[in-house]
Amino acid sequence: MRKAVAVLALMASMDVAGVNAAELIPAANGYHKQKVVYHINDAQVSGMALRNIQNHINAVGAGNADVVVVTHGPGIDFLLDGWKDAKGNSHDTMIHDLSTQGVAFKVCNNTLVGRKIDPDMVNMNADVVPSGVATVAELQLNGFVYIKP
Repeated sequence: MRKAVAVLALMASMDVAGVNAAELIPAANGYHKQKVVYHINDAQVSGMALRNIQNHINAVGAGNADVVVVTHGPGIDFLLDGWKDAKGNSHDTMIHDLSTQGVAFKVCNNTLVGRKIDPDMVNMNADVVPSGVATVAELQLNGFVYIKP
C-alpha cells in the first residue's frame, strides 16, 4: 500500500512539473519521448551540431524527438542565405532534411537588428523569434532539455 501511494504521489508531482506520467514509459528502442533545445551561438559548430541532431533523432526515433534549434549572435550565420563554412559548404540540405523531420529552427531577431541583417536573408526553414536567449529559457521552462554543441 505504501509503495502504491508513493508511486501515485510521484506520478502526480511529475504531472505538475510538466512531465506526463505516460511519457515515463520508454519506446521499444528503450528511449523516452524527448524534448530538446540545441543552443547554437557559433556557426563554426553548426555542421557538427546538425549531425548530432540527426544522430539524436536516429537513436530515439523520429516520433520520440521534439527538437528545437535556437541560434543567436554568430550562431545565426549558417541559417542565412549564401552562408558557407570554411570548406565552402552550405548546410542548406541538412537544414531542410531536419526540418522535414520536425526540427524547428529559430533565429534571434535581436541579432538580426543588431547586425543590420534583413530578415528575408533567413533560411526559409527557420523562424525569427524576438530573443534567442529568452527562447532558450522559455523552452527550458517548458521541459526542454538544454544541449550546447
